[in-house]
Amino acid sequence: MTGFDPAAHLSEKLLERIRARAAAHDRENTFPAQDLADLKDAGYLAILVPTDLGGAGLGLAEASVLQQRLAGAAPATALAINMHLVWTGVAKVLADRGIADLRFVQEGAAAGEVFAFGISEAGNDLVLFGSDTDAAAQPDGAYAFTGTKIFTSLAPVWTWIGLHGLDTTSPDASKLVYAFVPRSEEDDGRVVTRDDWDTLGMRGTQSRTTELHAAIAPADRVVRRIDPGPSPDPIVFGIFSVFEVLLASVYTGIARRALDLAVQTAAQRRSKKTGKAYSQDPDIRWRIAGMALAYDPLPAELASISRDVDGRADHGTRWFSLLSGVKHRAVTMAKRVVDDAILVAGGSSYFSSSELGRLYRDVLAGQFHPSDPESAHATVASAWLGPIEP
Repeated sequence: MTGFDPAAHLSEKLLERIRARAAAHDRENTFPAQDLADLKDAGYLAILVPTDLGGAGLGLAEASVLQQRLAGAAPATALAINMHLVWTGVAKVLADRGIADLRFVQEGAAAGEVFAFGISEAGNDLVLFGSDTDAAAQPDGAYAFTGTKIFTSLAPVWTWIGLHGLDTTSPDASKLVYAFVPRSEEDDGRVVTRDDWDTLGMRGTQSRTTELHAAIAPADRVVRRIDPGPSPDPIVFGIFSVFEVLLASVYTGIARRALDLAVQTAAQRRSKKTGKAYSQDPDIRWRIAGMALAYDPLPAELASISRDVDGRADHGTRWFSLLSGVKHRAVTMAKRVVDDAILVAGGSSYFSSSELGRLYRDVLAGQFHPSDPESAHATVASAWLGPIEP
């Protein structure tokens, strides 16, 4: 990251504008459209796109830093943008390995198109290794997708949704098909976006449910056909690595904001008993020190693993345990830090107008994203102990 200046891509002035709008979007349960417009104007949607295609040419390590900063201003905005950045990041991972299948994503992002992430399905704990969505091959090479995707962030604004489905009609064997469906399919009723996002936190993401009714992905937007189950295909590694790193970045950014707010509050609150600022209270100092001890390793860990993805490091079969591990540590750390920040701030944080109260609700979403705690522990156990014997 030599010479990398985060403020060149996310200025303090832009971050403050975004921060100023976050509470209203949370309160009103609305999508932060102006945040998206400002980020588009700043070229943020193309930070992972090569310069020769109109982007900033950044790597995953730099994007991680920027997402931490954005999450500190508005977690829901950062999480929503994450899902677009996942696809541009996957495009970069593939391109770095000589695969140009997602070049249209890079070109589209540079032109201002917005890509949604349509992988999650209710009850599908196979995630990338399987799908309940039907992918029906068409005579012209297109695919028609029928199924339901949940937690579709950017629901009101995406122009393409990247998704997967299972083709069971293939003559050799069933295939998982990765493709992109355009928003225009909504006009024919083939894509239906439910207005069902009314959640405890992360409300601005507007991660609504998306119904697919034979929604067509054109032949030139069908990017991979792979075997179901664990796969060495680069698209699986690309999605998993970029998704986990950027998710961990968002929650690490939330933790940093909570830590900063706790420090500010400790300096401002004064004890009636001693007359001193709470920052001089041994118990408060101990608590904030514990928060910092939990937070401090994560930015460095994210930088290290991001550079390994960018540099095509060979971690072999350990890759998935390393990636699920950093995501798990980030979200559990962030929840602990926010919990402690609430205790430092006291009863004022219990009011709905409190930023810490909003962070307290937002940070809970981290435990639901893949890899969830059970999956992370199973993946790491297999890496160290081998698979469970049949």
